[in-house]
Amino acid sequence: MSGNLSSQEEEGDGSIASKTDQSWMLIFTDLVSLMLTFFVLLFSMSAPKVDAWNNIVTALSQSLKPSERLSQSEAASSFDISTLSMSRAINLDYLASVLKKAMAGDELLKNAQLMRFEDRLVIGLPGDSLFESNDAVLSKAARRALSNLGGILRNVGNQIGTNGHTDPTPLKGSQYTSNWELSMGRATSVANALKRSGYKEDIISFGYASGRFMELPDIPDAERRVMGRRIDIVVYPTVGEY
Repeated sequence: MSGNLSSQEEEGDGSIASKTDQSWMLIFTDLVSLMLTFFVLLFSMSAPKVDAWNNIVTALSQSLKPSERLSQSEAASSFDISTLSMSRAINLDYLASVLKKAMAGDELLKNAQLMRFEDRLVIGLPGDSLFESNDAVLSKAARRALSNLGGILRNVGNQIGTNGHTDPTPLKGSQYTSNWELSMGRATSVANALKRSGYKEDIISFGYASGRFMELPDIPDAERRVMGRRIDIVVYPTVGEY
């Protein structure tokens, strides 16, 4: 009799121990459920970056359906500047096509360089055509040309920057004490002209002086110095901040 009781007590103890050993799973399940609920709540309260999402959708659509891509000439023929939206960054290839056509009809801008890089579009403006020697005040023709250029850029939401450059020649007879100040003053003057034309985003300006002069191509010195005294308008593929 006592042997049977002992056996039943041992079975009872084993059952209780088994239930106790598995109770941690309930606690762990509750913890995981609470964590998932917390992350879902955070996601529902977040503000999605619509522009970044649209860029991803566009890139995936072009990758998955390459047959539907338009060539640059076809895109330009079907592209109208009035269709640009201020809230979205414009494809740089499209913008380059529009700018190329507009700049060709301007006496000053037709001498500018339009360069398409992988991550940006650069409009290289000859500083000698925009400013008097060693000065940062735009000429009347330069203001008119930049107003025409700004009339296009004000319709895009892309971030824009201006970079001023000079040649290595030290300044003489200028209100500026160094080429650094002159390059910054010129970059700011071009940025202000674009802002007056209606571009609503902030424009980031930098002065490089002759810091990038050695990166210019190996051409005759006179041409190299003219190219060194340029102002670059840089258009990025991303949307600017309001």
